[in-house]
Amino acid sequence: MTGRVSCQADADRVGLKTGGVDVALSDEIAFDDFLKVDIRAGTIVETEVFPEARKPAYKLQIDFGPEIGIKKSSAQITVHYTPETLKGRQVMAVVNFPPRQIGPVRSEVLTLGYADENGDIVLAAIDKPVPDGERLM
Repeated sequence: MTGRVSCQADADRVGLKTGGVDVALSDEIAFDDFLKVDIRAGTIVETEVFPEARKPAYKLQIDFGPEIGIKKSSAQITVHYTPETLKGRQVMAVVNFPPRQIGPVRSEVLTLGYADENGDIVLAAIDKPVPDGERLM
């Protein structure tokens, strides 16, 4: 089985290449392992340019509903999106990874996306509105 890694910073950390090039995935996992990854829907409520980032990025504030609240994320999605087009957009994010310091920003969730043929990130999409905080099943 092959696939692509969508977060360049994480890909760099583990030595994988992205940008439309398929990379071998990890070994097969049990369904119980998948259930440990908590992927939730949230709505972007604020987007700022992140000038301190190594690569062009935005600082996002994403509302995951009353149970989880608003969380911060850094995302390298500046090629396909502007701050104006992101406000109000629902995204998917992993909410149970430990926070990660990215320059001056403490990223609390991993916003999910795919690398296009040029290696630029396209957000993983929710095609119909769902309640903020809804878990991927």
